[in-house]
Amino acid sequence: MNSTSTKHNRLFGSWLTAAFLLSLGLSGCGPANEDTNSNMPPAMALSQPIVPVLDETGRPLPESLAEHQELHRGNGEEPQTLDPHLGEGVPTTNILIDLFEGLTTSAPDGRIIPGAAARWNISRDGLTYTFYLDPDGRWSNGELVTAEDFVWSWQRVVNPETAATYARMLAPVKNAEAILAGAMPVDQLGVAALNETTFQVTLEDPTPYFLGLLTHPTTFPVYRQSIETHGSAHVRPGRLISNGAYQLSDWQIRSQIELTKNPHYRLADQTVIERVVFYPFEDENTEFNRFRSGDLQWTYQVPSAQFRWLREHLDQALVVSPWFGTYFFSFNLTRPPFANNLALRQALNLAIDRDILTERVTQFGELPTYHLVPPGLPEYVSPSIEAASMTQAEREALAKELYLQAGYSETQPLTVELRYNTSENHRKIAVSIAAMWKQVLGVRTRLINEEFRVFLQNRSQMQVTEVFRSGWIGDYQDAFTFLELFHSGHGRNDAGYNNPIYDDLLERAASERIDARRRNLMAEAERILLADQVILPTFVYVSKRLVQPRLMGWSVNVMDRHPTRHMYWVKAQAPANATSSEEASL
Repeated sequence: MNSTSTKHNRLFGSWLTAAFLLSLGLSGCGPANEDTNSNMPPAMALSQPIVPVLDETGRPLPESLAEHQELHRGNGEEPQTLDPHLGEGVPTTNILIDLFEGLTTSAPDGRIIPGAAARWNISRDGLTYTFYLDPDGRWSNGELVTAEDFVWSWQRVVNPETAATYARMLAPVKNAEAILAGAMPVDQLGVAALNETTFQVTLEDPTPYFLGLLTHPTTFPVYRQSIETHGSAHVRPGRLISNGAYQLSDWQIRSQIELTKNPHYRLADQTVIERVVFYPFEDENTEFNRFRSGDLQWTYQVPSAQFRWLREHLDQALVVSPWFGTYFFSFNLTRPPFANNLALRQALNLAIDRDILTERVTQFGELPTYHLVPPGLPEYVSPSIEAASMTQAEREALAKELYLQAGYSETQPLTVELRYNTSENHRKIAVSIAAMWKQVLGVRTRLINEEFRVFLQNRSQMQVTEVFRSGWIGDYQDAFTFLELFHSGHGRNDAGYNNPIYDDLLERAASERIDARRRNLMAEAERILLADQVILPTFVYVSKRLVQPRLMGWSVNVMDRHPTRHMYWVKAQAPANATSSEEASL
């Protein structure tokens, strides 16, 4: 096995089981074979692996770099906003982490590294974090990024009037919960500017994942003057002031979002890509064809049905890796037919054959699951689920019994609406689930496809939804990032779940200082959530995309975050004294 393949497999990480690797059947991004080259666009036909020349710090030397440094990225759905405190979804986050930078940020391999804060101190009791901002930190208009910018931004997040979707991410901060509830003014939030470049945070209780949480856009600073002057229009080109490696140059709705290098960024001299364009392709086949024609160099995903063809013809460009997320469906618990009908929710859950979904529909090595929290977290053990140990025939037999208990039968079938946002992959999964419900129980399912923004709006209002596609990618590597979604006060609790016992367990877990007890509290919360059948889990995600092989500087990581500032293009053929391909992608 060559060094490129060895590196790729190692980066799959230890958090997934060997079964995942066997089911995936991938050997990594190995060298192109004869068939691969014959089917690649000219820009991808490589006679040998591309390897840049790196200096002692791991940065590419100028003679290794391509003259043209511009990246075109497919990016799923159109963002509803580029306000980091109001944005939702992975596609929006992909853009925001290029435009903005939090106190901490991510290395190419996913490690947490200094961001806007050059360093920090943590008190012995774990309650006080003191961040020392990088003195070179600047907004895209050249002004200094200050501690007061973070104070105002975090106060804005917890202000109920802002209606920040993920405001509860700041719940660990002192007084945040009371402020979110409207019981305390925002200036009582446990944050302070000790001087121009020293920002201090006081927590309610020790929070082991706090530094990881700070890589989420909700914690990013925003430019106060632009927001106060332009209101919601502050996100438009010419008005959006950001502190990240790039600045917004153009936004053509449903067409493209163009970012250009921010000359005032603290590490502008190390940022190689000069321009990055994000394209909102909701149709995977369109995106795939644009990649094959050379218009794109990075796809958001690939069509599930093309797996075998991609392995045969574009193996060098295909990248499949574990992703810290779960694909599931949610039941609307606030209205019929699922309100107060546990047996019905259980029946629909048991009728799904997850093995068929992952082996024949998604096809890229996704792991079937009956849980919300993905596997692989250190020492966290999800509760055992009886259905997981049954055969599919046993699950279906029990589903039929529960269906009758719920008041439905072949002569009086359930008619239900299943919603999903525009995507060929989502459509195939929804069609398959509807077919399983029909075959096992006789359920009549109406599939409703909605544009992402409309889909999110209908989910949050809970007035028309019945069953709807969900899914969550962890914001930090802790079970809490999944479980908190179903707290009664969470802005993304679109199922309308309201269980005081569940809420209490989460609140106790948030304040528990002993790790083992905290994990037990979270496991019990997950057990209750699954017993109440709030969701229908289906599989653990993998990220799957095509990447032009000459694009370097990124690495596989379970959070699947890839800031453009780490990337660079290399020449079509590296010099003879190039370093190993093991080093090339680091």
